[in-house]
Amino acid sequence: MSETSTLDRVLVLELVRVTEAGAIAASSLTGRGDEKAADQAAVDAIRTQLNGLDIDGLIVIGEGERDEAPMLYIGEKVGKGGTHIDIALDPLEGTTITAKAMPNALAVVAFGEGGTMLRAPDVYMDKIAVGGGYQDGIVDLDKTPAENLQAVADAKGVPVSELCACVLDRPRHAELIAAIRDAGASIQLIGDGDIAGVMAATDPDVTGVDIYFGSGGAPEGVLAAAALRCIGGQIQGRLLFRNDDERARARKWGIEDLNRKYDTIDMVSGDVIFAATGVTDGSMLEGVRLTADGYSTETLVMRAGSKTIRTVRTEHRNGR
Repeated sequence: MSETSTLDRVLVLELVRVTEAGAIAASSLTGRGDEKAADQAAVDAIRTQLNGLDIDGLIVIGEGERDEAPMLYIGEKVGKGGTHIDIALDPLEGTTITAKAMPNALAVVAFGEGGTMLRAPDVYMDKIAVGGGYQDGIVDLDKTPAENLQAVADAKGVPVSELCACVLDRPRHAELIAAIRDAGASIQLIGDGDIAGVMAATDPDVTGVDIYFGSGGAPEGVLAAAALRCIGGQIQGRLLFRNDDERARARKWGIEDLNRKYDTIDMVSGDVIFAATGVTDGSMLEGVRLTADGYSTETLVMRAGSKTIRTVRTEHRNGR
């Protein structure tokens, strides 16, 4: 982390406003069965908020490349001008979750110092993550699930049978799920939202999750790394490629070692501010609630440089 951060503490509250706007916009479509409309509502609201800030913002993790997304695409500039910052975002992590009114949908944005965030292509990433308080390198992608579970159990002073792993419920994870259960741990399967899944591993006393395993989106891996830089914890990731087109996409963003194993610092190396506002109720945050004259929101906002973690509850009174 740089000794003198270019991120102003004022941006912490500004970022809260950004994710709050996205969450409120998406919440109006909770349970409506329209994933695209919910995502678009969050995108529109977040982009409007970002363009009102005094920043020279560059989207490095966004809604896709220029030819795939009209707004908040990778490479888009946002803001009115000012300090150059990298922006990683998932306007609505859990579009399906929102459409079905299920738990743990979030509006997520991270601000980083310019040039400090991995430009991750829109491909899969194999991931493993744990919370804080462990020695560096306690988990490793190149070890078996049983070896990683035993290392965490030993560090906690408990048997593996007392551990719970979080895994995305996907057919591709059938062997992983079997290996975790064979090792003796329990599993919390989630249908979507692997940023929330990684974050859950940082507070096992609340969430019941000790470790995160499995493959999900590479952009979400960078956002999870941003959260872990602030909240504590470790993540490792390795990009997964299904075809030559995806390999070419990685090289386009300057990635030459396609088999590289990234750790937290490789993905987010500088000061970073991370904010997530609940859209639907989850294990760590309440979702947007209707009130008599507006909405209430709950946001987790953190900064690596100051090592601060805040939960912000806001009443938005608009005379509804």
